Amino acid sequence: MSKTIVLTGAGGVLCSTLAEALAKKGHNVAVLDLRKEAADKVAEDITKLGGKAIGVEANVLEKDSLIKAKQEVNNAFGKCDILVNGAGGNHPLGTTSNPFFQMEDLNNTTEGFKSFFDLDAKGIEFTFNLNFLGTLLPTQIFAKDMVGRDGCSILNISSMNAFTPLTKIPAYSGAKAAVSNFTQWLAVHFSKVGIRVNALAPGFFLTDQNRSLLTKEDGSLTQRGQQIIDQTPMGRYGEPEDLVGTTLWLCSDASKFVTGVVVPIDGGFAAYSGV
Repeated sequence: MSKTIVLTGAGGVLCSTLAEALAKKGHNVAVLDLRKEAADKVAEDITKLGGKAIGVEANVLEKDSLIKAKQEVNNAFGKCDILVNGAGGNHPLGTTSNPFFQMEDLNNTTEGFKSFFDLDAKGIEFTFNLNFLGTLLPTQIFAKDMVGRDGCSILNISSMNAFTPLTKIPAYSGAKAAVSNFTQWLAVHFSKVGIRVNALAPGFFLTDQNRSLLTKEDGSLTQRGQQIIDQTPMGRYGEPEDLVGTTLWLCSDASKFVTGVVVPIDGGFAAYSGV
């Protein structure tokens, strides 16, 4: 049965892949992104493949923008059945330069260097807002379509950082932990009105946001990139397609008694002790 599925942040690498996969199953897909041209490109590619999709500009941190986007979706496809909260990201002002604090960091005056004591509240606020509020606000707007209807669900995007925080990125790790917690809270809160709420917790996938941190210009791995591979038993980064199977399961009636779970998709990263 065809459903109307809304994906935020769907102009990016990962959620555009999910949008295409859901469209191939015959669903109507609304591709929401802050960048209208990116959303339109994904929708155009889906349409060329025979799917049904529209590109919609939306700022997940502005209710008025989301209300306008919902109206566009409703006009094109009717009520939203499934929401995928894919918008998220990090900010360099919420990131430390080194993984471990050293005594000499107190006197490091190198331009751009950031110890824990240099972390910028605005950068941390941006990261928490984008990941947590950027999940909560779209849910407030689009979940109203789902109340009391069968087959409706919400899929959030958490991270393996939510289970065990990576070094250097406390704001992002904390924000994704908030998304996981919110997923469980919301699953309970909506349990009486037929809305399931689950989340994916991707491990390490190369995206436009992290590629320069994990790979060099020649395609080889940076030190941090190699550390990740060494800690991942499957010995590779995830491919966007690796998220598809779990997404299709959680968005279908095959998981109709599943709610409040956060599913790791990490190549064994969380299971490996390093020894």
